[in-house]
Amino acid sequence: MNERSRIHRLTVHLLECLRELDWVPILLVRLSVGLFFFESGRGKLFFKLEELGEYFVQLGIPFPHFNATFVASIEFIGGICLVLGVLTRVFAVPLAFTMLVAILTAQLGKVNTVGDFLYLREVLLLVILVWLVFSGPGKISFDYVISRKFRLGAGAAEKSP
Repeated sequence: MNERSRIHRLTVHLLECLRELDWVPILLVRLSVGLFFFESGRGKLFFKLEELGEYFVQLGIPFPHFNATFVASIEFIGGICLVLGVLTRVFAVPLAFTMLVAILTAQLGKVNTVGDFLYLREVLLLVILVWLVFSGPGKISFDYVISRKFRLGAGAAEKSP
């Protein structure tokens, strides 16, 4: 076997290993983003809800106190669900929408350059949440277990007959 063939086989093997371990980065992202939203939502919901409502008034958000409660609840419950991998895609959507609203109402005025925009935490979270909608929760999640049990989605394809 020549050197080129060995390198090719090694590359193919490495790519297969990485594909088998694709659940690792998804899990790490889900855990870190989920914990972030859990903590953020917990702080807003149980300690700073009135303050958040007043901030929403300043931003001109309609029904500010209702939306403050709604956003804090979505962050709190959605964060827990992301950590556990329960309804991951479902909760990633309203969390992403929350980040989009935060960008448009609270952050966009602070942006002068594309670099400023890309450095916004909310932009990164929005991109990650959109990715989670498409990628799903990965193999280490309740969603995956349920999908295998009921033969739904990606988990079903990997279930042996």
